[in-house]
Amino acid sequence: MRILDLALKDLSQMFRDKRVLLFLVAMPIVFTIFMGFAYRSGAGDGAPTDNRVSLGWVNGDPGGLISQQLLEMLSKSDSLKVVELGAEAADDAVRKGKVSGALVVPAGYSKQAMAGKVAQLTLLADTNSAQGQTLFQTLRSSVTQLMSSVEIARSSAELTGKAEDASEQQAAFQAASQAWAETDGAALVKVEMAVAENKAEWYGDNPYNQSSPGILVMFAIFGLVTSGQILVQERKTRTLQRMMSTSLHPWEIVAGHVLAMFAVVFIQVALLVIFGQLALGVNYGREPLGVLLVSVALGLWIAAMGLLIGVLVKDDSQVVLFSLMAMFIFSAMGGTWFPLETSSGAFAFIGKLMPSAWAMRGYQNILMRGQGLESAWLPVLVLLAYALGFFALAVWRFRKMDV
Repeated sequence: MRILDLALKDLSQMFRDKRVLLFLVAMPIVFTIFMGFAYRSGAGDGAPTDNRVSLGWVNGDPGGLISQQLLEMLSKSDSLKVVELGAEAADDAVRKGKVSGALVVPAGYSKQAMAGKVAQLTLLADTNSAQGQTLFQTLRSSVTQLMSSVEIARSSAELTGKAEDASEQQAAFQAASQAWAETDGAALVKVEMAVAENKAEWYGDNPYNQSSPGILVMFAIFGLVTSGQILVQERKTRTLQRMMSTSLHPWEIVAGHVLAMFAVVFIQVALLVIFGQLALGVNYGREPLGVLLVSVALGLWIAAMGLLIGVLVKDDSQVVLFSLMAMFIFSAMGGTWFPLETSSGAFAFIGKLMPSAWAMRGYQNILMRGQGLESAWLPVLVLLAYALGFFALAVWRFRKMDV
């Protein structure tokens, strides 16, 4: 009961200052909304991106049946974006990167092809580049299909004895081309996936899936400023010395302060979780027990760290300094501002060891990865281990503290 009385005394002292609500609730909400907008803006407007390779089309055979058929085939390709160019502009467009390559159709191309003569197209592109290779392979497939239709038309005309009849050859060519278009190689090739799937945003379907728990953890650490000042004020007013002279045991004094610090952090976290759920659409409710366990473990770790700061510092300015250092170090390296998966090297390795990173992992397993209660146990255990470590250091320092 005396522990509870001491905790209530601390809470009453902390909430006596109305500015506490500004730092504990109002500022986190503002920062959460701001960061959510920042993540969404950084990811773009969600409009589909045209990833097709641009191909310049230079037609020196206007009106030619085969060249027109080739243009139609290329225009229907999912991987190509055909841009019609003049002969003079083609080379310049390729050099300046306006198009990835340019296909030049020579004059009389259709007539030469239908006559069985060598009809050669010219591709202006860097075939050593990925886009150049894409163009070359796509064009080779289309031209092979086209020339097969030409050979079928010529063979059909020869079999009917009408090899010199241009109209017969054209009709046979169109029939062969139509047959290719209808089958589109489906009988020969089984297509598993025609186009790549759209890449999902790293934060899932809601940017606040990152900003809500991130700012929650960050400002929970910042709350150390308020709770850490309690012990400093007790020493200044000699309240702590008077308590030590009573029947209160040192462990009861420590436990009372930790309980008050935990209550402040847990109330703050609970309010921000409710705000995230109701106002921002962050689905904390899909696994409420997991969120509760992570929040409790987070509160215990921060309360223990706040107690350690309170017994280490000597005045209010040091409380602010130590609390700000803790907030920036644990927030920046613990993945509260951005996912640690986007970093690498020593920064990522050290960051993943931070208790704040484990708190974020517990929340993100539920919010962003869609995992269940079992995914929260490891982060909870790690946070409790950190809480126990900070608490042991605080108790050890408290016993040696000159009050």
